[in-house]
Amino acid sequence: MSIATNRKARHEYHILEKYEAGIALKGSEVKSIRAGNVSIKESYVRFFNKELFIVGMHIAEYENRGYDDVQSIRNRKLLLHRKELSKLKSKIDEKGVTMVPLSLYLKKNLIKMEFGIAKGKKLWDKRKDKQDKDVKRKIDRKMKEYKNK
Repeated sequence: MSIATNRKARHEYHILEKYEAGIALKGSEVKSIRAGNVSIKESYVRFFNKELFIVGMHIAEYENRGYDDVQSIRNRKLLLHRKELSKLKSKIDEKGVTMVPLSLYLKKNLIKMEFGIAKGKKLWDKRKDKQDKDVKRKIDRKMKEYKNK
């Protein structure tokens, strides 16, 4: 079950590879995410001291929280195995490659994040993708009309 998606990421980047990671969260943050009060639109994934963090993810304050004073925007650690981290680090060292979050979802009552290794699209790439999508939509529409006759 998807909680939040970053639809703009697929428009702005070519996704080369996808990975899944857990997130280190506080208690009230988990409840707020389960309620759907999270945004990953402006966020990105970065390495700090051989650890992976998501930067700029906004989690709204849970209305029934106790004494916890958790900031809504802070760096949150992504949980991966050390081998995966070293493999990611070597791939990210290439020029023009970055990591972007794609979706946030529940898996066996744990909150997981899917992020991808991505390369930025040029303006003409974006136009071509939109044109291809429009052509596919027209073809599907014609096929549906043909089947209904």
